[in-house]
Amino acid sequence: MSTAEGVLGPGPGPEAESGRVRAFLRLVVIEHSVFALPFAYTATLTAMYRDSRSVHWWQFFLVTVAMVGMRTFAMAANRIIDREIDARNPRTAGRELVTGAVSVRTAWTGAVVAVLVFLGACALLNPLCLALAPLAVIPMVVYPYGKRFTNLPHAILGLAQAIGPVGAWIAVTGAWSWHAVVLGLAVGIWIGGFDLIYACQDVEADRAGGVMSVPARFGTANAIRATRVAHTVTVLLLGLFGALTAAGFFYWLGLIIVAAAFLYEHTIVRPHDLSRLNRAFFQVNSFIGIAFFVCALLDLAVRGLGV
Repeated sequence: MSTAEGVLGPGPGPEAESGRVRAFLRLVVIEHSVFALPFAYTATLTAMYRDSRSVHWWQFFLVTVAMVGMRTFAMAANRIIDREIDARNPRTAGRELVTGAVSVRTAWTGAVVAVLVFLGACALLNPLCLALAPLAVIPMVVYPYGKRFTNLPHAILGLAQAIGPVGAWIAVTGAWSWHAVVLGLAVGIWIGGFDLIYACQDVEADRAGGVMSVPARFGTANAIRATRVAHTVTVLLLGLFGALTAAGFFYWLGLIIVAAAFLYEHTIVRPHDLSRLNRAFFQVNSFIGIAFFVCALLDLAVRGLGV
């Protein structure tokens, strides 16, 4: 036994480290990457189809690494910045930073590693990706502070999410694309819209704690109406993206499925009945992302995208 071990005791073993990693992954809800990745993949593969009609797997891998790295950083930063707000809300009082299952130091370590992974992936993709990467970090940090100074933090979240498809397109082509901006806006408005629904369950806690949001300021009914408008605009923008990229049958089939899923979502969540809110938020929106990507992928494959 070393002198340090004799004084301080043995360091954390592999099981402790593994438990810490698992707790951090729970903190950042790593499985929710399913919301953003399908649309980033759609942008990636559409850009590859238009550029060379073939999949470049190294680029695809780096886009995945960059997306997961950025999302992990964003979630960790959000949890760190919001930990005092979370402690005052009964729904979120069990989160890892509140209970102590994850220390603030561990959370910051994970956040720094994640953002370095993101920057490294951008550096390996192309110079424009690396140059724009720091700009992509800004809304991820501003968002958790947004609920302290604006009733529209959902719009900041939407902007942060809109970056994904745009960045994925740039990762492939090394150039700006307004087609990708249309897809990014569709994603941002979609996620900002269902964040409005999600915030409805915290209205009383937010009002009591001075947390700002559309439901807390304008009421649940108006928030749900705004969500319906946002999801209608999402469908229109996805249609515009399909038209701009000359999409085929399977893409439009996917858009019909997405529209139907939105309709279902808005039949199960009503201003005075939020009992099925989690189904709408987690299950329906996960289905929307996956179904859209599968149909977009089938469309690109039928049109000649090769592996």
